[in-house]
Amino acid sequence: MADDIKDIAHAVDAASVMRLFASPPRMLALGEPTHGVDAPLRLRNSLFRQLVEQEGYRTIAVESDCVAGLLVDDYVTSGAGALDDVLERGFSHGFGTSAASRELVCWMRAFNDGRPASDQVRFAGFDGPLEMAWAASPRETLTALHRTLADHVDPGLLPCTAGTLDRLLGPDDRWTDPAAMLDPSASLGRSAEAGELRLLADDLGALLHAWAPHLIAVASRDAFDRARLWARAASGLLRYHHWMADASPSRLARLTGLRDQMMADNLLALAERGPVLVHAHNSHLQRDISSMRMGGQRLEWWSAGAIVHTRLAEEYGFLATAFGTMRHQGVDVPPPDTLEGALYALPAGTCLVDASASGAALTATARRTSPYFGYAPLDPAHLARIDGIVFMKNVPEDWGCASRPRRDRARTSGRVKGPPARNSRAGPLLITP
Repeated sequence: MADDIKDIAHAVDAASVMRLFASPPRMLALGEPTHGVDAPLRLRNSLFRQLVEQEGYRTIAVESDCVAGLLVDDYVTSGAGALDDVLERGFSHGFGTSAASRELVCWMRAFNDGRPASDQVRFAGFDGPLEMAWAASPRETLTALHRTLADHVDPGLLPCTAGTLDRLLGPDDRWTDPAAMLDPSASLGRSAEAGELRLLADDLGALLHAWAPHLIAVASRDAFDRARLWARAASGLLRYHHWMADASPSRLARLTGLRDQMMADNLLALAERGPVLVHAHNSHLQRDISSMRMGGQRLEWWSAGAIVHTRLAEEYGFLATAFGTMRHQGVDVPPPDTLEGALYALPAGTCLVDASASGAALTATARRTSPYFGYAPLDPAHLARIDGIVFMKNVPEDWGCASRPRRDRARTSGRVKGPPARNSRAGPLLITP
């Protein structure tokens, strides 16, 4: 157990990360304390590249729409599509506009070029099909799932026809109405049609699993896994819409928890096929209960990382990221009695700290407060359940535009566009943190 912080600070590289663990974790998660700056994303890219090349990780999962992410995966594995279009439509929350996102996608494509499918690095979004001001219509996922089953299973076993789904779904803009984020009565989630769709989604998912041996044999394991993703997303969306229509005081806490439950289900599915690298906000990956204040309430929910940890145990590793300054957002030098303050005293601009061996070296007596609502400092009470801290001393404002200007648009596969997310007062219900 170290008494001097210099003894537990190391370079941010694959070798240093692996020394934190008795064996390489099946899922290694790297958090960030805010969104919207490229410096921590470029650091992520460098570290993940080393872990792919040196440690054999073969999936990179990011906090983005799991269904949209299929476009990115197709591009990095086969070159399908055009890069600008993939960045625009394959990421949610505007993350495709980041120069670091472009860098990651281009590197993955170059790494995979000429490699056999079994040795390629795969891309995945693991967030639900949710945006800042709206949740998607379940049309895309339900119809894709139904179509897959109809192509390979006796039609008499299907619980409904495609026409029935279309009738029950109705116009997609009923599902994506941003008014429902603030007004439960504007949600379609507890209509008779939504209730019937939840039952059908459950039946379709059960049929998919019952016929798994046949589907894998006549299609492929990859096609079956994609259908499983559609089934999870469809059921998750319908559950989310149902609780958007809830008028109880627990509504917001339940919605934040449901989002992370969708994330956890997606991550556990990815872990079935091999080692996974994950990147998201710290609050979605930490082992402790997550919380934030919203609408005058303190919301608490168990994060995706906490849920995954209950299943994977020591095979789940978590590195939290912390910043010293982010002056363009008013975040100045941290007080010396905080975790960030102790780390700021180190000479290195960026370092990896072994949290489990910190001992007396990190004895913060106060939790840092941030003048910027978008930056969440580390809680010293969580230190014992963090494997390592990636510390960046000074974070510049450098979010670069990766592609042509982002438009409000539908994916060509059928999603109806939502309203401009950046202008919505309802945004934090879905995307913050």
